[in-house]
Amino acid sequence: MYHIYLVEDEEDLRGVLAAYLEKEGWQVRSFPDGTSARAAISERPDLWVLDIMLPGVDGYQLMREIKADQPMQPVIFISARDADIDRIIGLELGSDDYLAKPFLPRELVIRTRKLLERVYGERLGGSLTAAQERRVKLTVGPYLIDEQGRIVTDADGTNPDLTSKEFELLLYLVNHQGQVLERQQVLTAVWGIDYFGTDRVVDDLVRRLRRKLPELRLETVYGYGYRMVKA
Repeated sequence: MYHIYLVEDEEDLRGVLAAYLEKEGWQVRSFPDGTSARAAISERPDLWVLDIMLPGVDGYQLMREIKADQPMQPVIFISARDADIDRIIGLELGSDDYLAKPFLPRELVIRTRKLLERVYGERLGGSLTAAQERRVKLTVGPYLIDEQGRIVTDADGTNPDLTSKEFELLLYLVNHQGQVLERQQVLTAVWGIDYFGTDRVVDDLVRRLRRKLPELRLETVYGYGYRMVKA
């Protein structure tokens, strides 16, 4: 059973969203403000759903502290403020998805399901397939990638802290080594077909991945996209 932590200060909306998520069989814990949610960060649920405008500690600060504790922690941001600005800031902080208010509760359910499947690779019933039970490990350059554990180990034995999106980008590039990938392809693969932002977020994500994994042989194909060079 997945554990989802929902942080929303509007009481009625919080109750409705929690009810919809619980109907899917997920265990939901709700928080009315950022201060109470902050105390639960160390519990590391399977996914956080954060409102940005919160009393006490706002969603941005809460996101920073969540990612500082666990960089791979999946997070969905929701906000009624300027959608473009909030989406960009949220992505820069490491959010995995974004919903602008008003939205239908069912849309949150759909996005939550897709994100859980993408991050954890499990059936919704909670059981793993035989293939998923095996810990898949890939090697690219000096890096060992544990796909199931979602951990990267470099030649020195250290584990660079990658966000969920950075790890998904790495897997996509590694699984398509030698291919020239258009930015829109990467955008769809990492953010999903429901993402309506610009492909500029791809360049930003690539920049961050290169900074954390400097030995990656990742080429820029100017005016088009990127290519991971085969080892």
